[in-house]
Amino acid sequence: MLARVTEMVTEVMDANGWDVDDFISIIFTATTDLVSEFPAYAARMLGFTDVPLICTRELEVEGSMPRVVRMMAHVESDLPRADITHVYLHGAAELRRDLARVRTLPDKAPDRGADG
Repeated sequence: MLARVTEMVTEVMDANGWDVDDFISIIFTATTDLVSEFPAYAARMLGFTDVPLICTRELEVEGSMPRVVRMMAHVESDLPRADITHVYLHGAAELRRDLARVRTLPDKAPDRGADG
């Protein structure tokens, strides 16, 4: 969980040229099959110590993708909304095929000890 959330947050920051000081708050959601750690803890380890963070659950919809963590970040940025790059990792781009600017990264070999 921590490795994958760290990857997600870092990729979002890199794709948009943001740093920790640009973030106002972040909401993390996780599917009910992920129970090993709070996703926000990974952000705290990245230096998000003064940014309000909250974790909540995704709806359990029949047939929905399992083992998913999502983040919705409120960010102070000069980027127009249309230029913000949304990042989907490890097959999660299927969640939002409607977005024009999506950065997807292929699966890498699983990191031993990471469950997400």
